[in-house]
Amino acid sequence: MADLIAPGETAFRLELTAAQLKIVHTALKSLFDDLGHEERDVKRVVQAVLAKLPGEHEIRAIDLERELRRTPPA
Repeated sequence: MADLIAPGETAFRLELTAAQLKIVHTALKSLFDDLGHEERDVKRVVQAVLAKLPGEHEIRAIDLERELRRTPPA
């Protein structure tokens, strides 16, 4: 089972709304900031995921309250 996804191979694709993207970015930044020196490997992975997301400026431009009003409940 561990051999299903090769190293470096894309494991999953995910479509996010603007609100979801902002939450994911915020959660990853918080996780990154909370990781210590002994968790360098995890920090490197989190940083690589953050690099795939839009930049800080674009994320801050997302108005979460407005997006939540526009998004139908799941």
